[in-house]
Amino acid sequence: MIIINNDKNIPIYIQIYEQIKNEIITEQIPGDSKLPSIRGLSETLNVSRNTVENAYQQLSSEGYIKSKPGSGYFSLKLDSIQLLKPTNENLLDNKEHNKLFQDTSDTESLKFNFTNRCYSVSEFPLRTWKKLTNQCMQSIDFLSFTKYDAQFGVHDLQIELMKYLKKSRGVSCTPEQIIISSGMEYSLSLLCQLFREISPKIAIEDPGYSVAKSIFDNNGYSVLPIRLEKNGINVEELYKSSGKVVYVTPSHQFPTGSLMPLQKRLHLLEWATRKQGIIIEDDYDSEFRYNSRPIPSLQSIDSIGSVVYLGTFSKSLSPSIRIGYMVLPQSLLKKYYEHFDSYHVTASLMQQKILAQFMQLGYWDRHIRRIHINAIKKHNLLIQTIQEYMGDKVIIHGQDSGLHILLEFKNGLKEDEIIEKGKKCGVLVSPVSTYWMRKKEYKNNMIMLSYGGIAEDKIVEGIRTLSNAIFND
Repeated sequence: MIIINNDKNIPIYIQIYEQIKNEIITEQIPGDSKLPSIRGLSETLNVSRNTVENAYQQLSSEGYIKSKPGSGYFSLKLDSIQLLKPTNENLLDNKEHNKLFQDTSDTESLKFNFTNRCYSVSEFPLRTWKKLTNQCMQSIDFLSFTKYDAQFGVHDLQIELMKYLKKSRGVSCTPEQIIISSGMEYSLSLLCQLFREISPKIAIEDPGYSVAKSIFDNNGYSVLPIRLEKNGINVEELYKSSGKVVYVTPSHQFPTGSLMPLQKRLHLLEWATRKQGIIIEDDYDSEFRYNSRPIPSLQSIDSIGSVVYLGTFSKSLSPSIRIGYMVLPQSLLKKYYEHFDSYHVTASLMQQKILAQFMQLGYWDRHIRRIHINAIKKHNLLIQTIQEYMGDKVIIHGQDSGLHILLEFKNGLKEDEIIEKGKKCGVLVSPVSTYWMRKKEYKNNMIMLSYGGIAEDKIVEGIRTLSNAIFND
């Protein structure tokens, strides 16, 4: 029996297709059985004939049914029926699936979301983006939609990025040095391929960005954890390691929030000179600095071409537009072109053109000023509220920049206990343990509070609720 659920956000023909397919796989419909006619089934289900016909065509193209001229549609007997039958191991409600999507359901159901998986809807310039989208659609020529895009990015966007990075981060480059991609993950994957001949090992900060570590692992690199000091990566330990490539977040270390001072930056550049090494500088949220001006990037003081600069629009605009970029030193450009001559840019042509217009017409600068003001308000309110309700029971790490802080608890509770207590009262926070490679060196008493996506008017109540759950339970 086929059941149509009009409340589901799934096309009706897909619902019909899925149910008939499952009945054939489980042999509820035996092989060589005649299916209801298109007209008959459409009348039974009260749907259009086209809907049933689309479902039958999909089943036919995948080899579940066969059309016999003048006779109708018949189910096919599947030789490998046992392999196709659903089992408890692949049902959608199994434990592994629930674990995989647990974070998403938590995000939707809990009242106070202090995780870094979402950003404020009200801060995205939707009206402007729609207007520029319409303008780009009207101005773009037909040929642009019927050919492969520019290999390394839309030139207008490369020019706008060059001007912006020079003004805001001191990055000195030509448009050709800027490689547009569909995000930091893709940029790092390309660099992994590029640096394979230099070294099979990559050094990273510990604690550090776990996504970057996963990318290096997946590309077959040996990942070398380098301890952090209060002001950034331990350069002396880096010297003692065997790595020739290092990944760092010097302007706002992730996750601790520390800032690498000039002297240590110079030491890191000296390491690159002596070891003929490469520094990957991930400048993921440099727009968000509150009580001082953003300091120049590591790339801006690199005189030998040892720094690859990574940037993204995920934090400052939206993660869904999937646009990131990297600035390659001149010394690596030729090698990059040789390796990836047959590659094409993975970011959407339209999104690149819209973003180029967004920057060219001054919307980007206004947007940055606006979100910076909003972020300062949220940051200050968050710090003030934590001090009011938690006082000296906690230590705040990484304030004055970025869109998150770390909160260290002194009451003996462990990370998972803190997270569980928060979840029970409707407050969702993130663990810090996932960012440590040397787990034994982590005190296991911290959580991460991200404030980029939570509304300002929920911060006070959220922190008060969390404080009550932890200290008054």
